[in-house]
Amino acid sequence: MNETTLGQRLGAEALGTFLFFFLGFSGIAAVAQFGIESIGTLGVAVGFGFGLTLAITAFGHISGGHFNPAVTLGLAAAGRHPTGEVIQYWVAQLVGGFLAVVVAAIAYGSETTDVLHTAPGVDDWRALVLELVATGLFVMVILTVATDAQAPWNGVMAPFLIGLFIFTAAVTVGPSSGGSFNPARSLDPVLWNQEWGDIWIYLIGPFLGAAAGGVAWKALVAPRSAPERKARER
Repeated sequence: MNETTLGQRLGAEALGTFLFFFLGFSGIAAVAQFGIESIGTLGVAVGFGFGLTLAITAFGHISGGHFNPAVTLGLAAAGRHPTGEVIQYWVAQLVGGFLAVVVAAIAYGSETTDVLHTAPGVDDWRALVLELVATGLFVMVILTVATDAQAPWNGVMAPFLIGLFIFTAAVTVGPSSGGSFNPARSLDPVLWNQEWGDIWIYLIGPFLGAAAGGVAWKALVAPRSAPERKARER
């Protein structure tokens, strides 16, 4: 990743976010057009979860495979991503995600784009707490499987495990919170259909959760890693 330019990393983030969202939105389109019995709620969760797995597999080695503004913030809070590139990554992710909305509008029509926005299944503040907690845990999983060389499952298992978290959270937490865990996933459809009512939940919750998760992970890992680094330097 150090050998790539910032432009290449941003391009990979935009393209990976497009891939991730396009597959997820296509699952929503199947339900909107053919009914819930077509693929079921599990099918929609598969689209997002394994869509993320495939995006990381394809482009993660170039950009780090964030495809989520909250993840970028969480990694920066943990010291695993340059703070000077956070805003640029956010812009790339929003652009890639919005292109996925545009393609969904062209391919599937307003029947789909009208239902792409995220909405909670419970009280707004409870949904906010769920989004905060789930995103914080998500960031800690990413930090371990993608950046902690001491974890035995670090590396090649990262795309699958990261996608598995999104699939699991979408199935278990999603019906209550709306299942965003990603500000871009919620903001991009709103920029298209102008359904602004619940967007604050999916900006505040994931961003706060990601920052808290990154700080908490750093506090847990740094004390464990520091003595081992010093031992290797002797």
